[in-house]
Amino acid sequence: MSETYPNDLLYSEDHEWVRRLEGDRCRVGITSFAQDELGEVVFVELPEVGQTFAVGDELGTIESVKAVAEIYSPVTGEVVAVNDSLDAEPERVNADVYGEGWLVELRYSGEEELGKLIDAEAYEKFASGG
Repeated sequence: MSETYPNDLLYSEDHEWVRRLEGDRCRVGITSFAQDELGEVVFVELPEVGQTFAVGDELGTIESVKAVAEIYSPVTGEVVAVNDSLDAEPERVNADVYGEGWLVELRYSGEEELGKLIDAEAYEKFASGG
């Protein structure tokens, strides 16, 4: 497996990644495929802590020099943290998409939704059109 899609993450077909944290929390970001497609990120709009989202709801937007893209919730849950550092440094999404470029943390409502996400190998095939 390539380093492009870490094996410890789950992925959505909307190009978001999910990292399980303690308990019922997960961290969400966009994949390296998505940030490559966007190019240089110049602005990130994220939701407020306390907002709730269903799978597929729009969490926010990412603006690059090339386009504006929606961020979709990969699981149903409540926003418990946002990456406020992206307000001043949106380029963190490009520099460290799976680390400092994370977007939100959610308290998810059910394990079954995580089971509907795909692993790194399946996402790599999906992203490459295979």
